[in-house]
Amino acid sequence: MYDLLSLGQNAKKASIELIKLSEQKRAETLLEGAKMLRQNADYLMAENTVDIENAKKKGMSDAFIDRLALTSSVIEGMAIGLEQVATLESPLGQEVYSHENKEQGISIVKKNVPFGVVGIIYESRPNVTADAFALCFKTANAVILKGGSDSLRSNIAIVKVLKMALKNMSVDQNAISVIEDTSRETTTEFMKLNKYVDLLIPRGSASLIRATMENSTIPIIETGTGNCHIYVDEFADVDMSASVIFNAKTQRYSVCNACESLVIHSKIIKNALPKIAERLKEKQVVIRADERSYDIIKDYPYLEIATEEDFYTEYGKAMISVKTVDNIEEAISHINEHNTRHSESIITENEDNAQKFLDEIDASSVYHNASTRFTDGFVFGLGAEIGISTQKLHARGPMGLSALVTTKYYIKGDGAVRK
Repeated sequence: MYDLLSLGQNAKKASIELIKLSEQKRAETLLEGAKMLRQNADYLMAENTVDIENAKKKGMSDAFIDRLALTSSVIEGMAIGLEQVATLESPLGQEVYSHENKEQGISIVKKNVPFGVVGIIYESRPNVTADAFALCFKTANAVILKGGSDSLRSNIAIVKVLKMALKNMSVDQNAISVIEDTSRETTTEFMKLNKYVDLLIPRGSASLIRATMENSTIPIIETGTGNCHIYVDEFADVDMSASVIFNAKTQRYSVCNACESLVIHSKIIKNALPKIAERLKEKQVVIRADERSYDIIKDYPYLEIATEEDFYTEYGKAMISVKTVDNIEEAISHINEHNTRHSESIITENEDNAQKFLDEIDASSVYHNASTRFTDGFVFGLGAEIGISTQKLHARGPMGLSALVTTKYYIKGDGAVRK
């Protein structure tokens, strides 16, 4: 059996040492990590090539390979991510509440402190390894990583390089560790390592997140899947709608903030949908349409009839569903029923409708006249992100540094006793 116990113990010890580091030392260590990633790029790409070849042999999709690949530009992006996080202001030590209880003779201050050890379970994106380390290290958290079997060699290589940086800076190398056994049994056991792991963050498919929620005894932050919608209101600019939807659907299919579902007002659908379809045809996007929208674009070459299941589906490929509605209330109701609380957008020139949509849609990020593709830690000014939370407790939306701290009360007195 894989020795998770020692891994957890070592990470817990490292987390105590990380608290003692100065902010400057943490920043310098991240910069060293960026330097080591660049210096070892050839090694990282060589290890990643083995993962890619194995994935191809298994018949994995192009979208999967895209998520798995460590190109020179991806590695450079990882290094830049570490550098950006190094320059961000740390939330550690910030006072979030204070109170003087003169009657009892005590002063009370509430400050941000690290969680301790953060566990992250993710699938085929090896760049998550560096992002997770950067954010956890900046907030003085040790991190234990559990990637998927398809990216194992890549993840091990990245952790090895980052450990070099920690060693160069005389920092406990157990600040980052990776579980090298990818069996389901070890993964489930990891989810129950609550004696040593303080927070667990799953990133990946709906099945992974569901399994984590069902099995974990560690508090988790749910990073949901992305069945993201764009609603074309009756007052929408048609050309803008076509442009925004084309970007949101086709810029990158595999990401969780890609548009998967299109909702269109019946008063504008005859004008808008053919133009939207014309743009989507450039990328051979399959449109799964309800009956009313199907009749409007019946000559579209990649057209299929939608089922109710389609409206709940995150495709992750060149496919989109279309739902026709008769008013904004119906649009909001449909989206709130079928979405995954990730990112939703309205295209309209009517400010009242826009505000109604933004206020009443239940999602972590809501947009007006913009692509859903912007839901991202870098875009939001957070630096690298640890994931996008679709839950409502503690953190919601793209999670940066502030999502990786908890709080502690500091109480001081002068021989105070409770009166």
